[in-house]
Amino acid sequence: MSVADLPAWACVTVGLLAVAGAALSFLGAVGLCSFKTFYERVHAPTLGATLGMALIVAASILFFTLVEGRFMPRELLIGVFLTVTTPVTLILLGRAALFRDRTEFARDDASDDA
Repeated sequence: MSVADLPAWACVTVGLLAVAGAALSFLGAVGLCSFKTFYERVHAPTLGATLGMALIVAASILFFTLVEGRFMPRELLIGVFLTVTTPVTLILLGRAALFRDRTEFARDDASDDA
């Protein structure tokens, strides 16, 4: 089946999934810019990226499965990779910021005592 032969329901579904995923990713980017503290900033894009990515991957799976006429698992690999790496990155960034905050707080206390 070619792209021009896709049924209308498939085109609408793929389009809605892709636009919804892009909108959620955009909301995560807006949250990144609008929140005040680092901990709030790191939370919004992680949630937006994860759910937005899931919807975009679902749209891609549906599109390529219909066009190729068989199930296309490569998009699942992309989704799994992004689903695993996004929370790990959040945890590492959060721990680094917490370590920085604690060492700066300890340094400030030490200079106040002196």
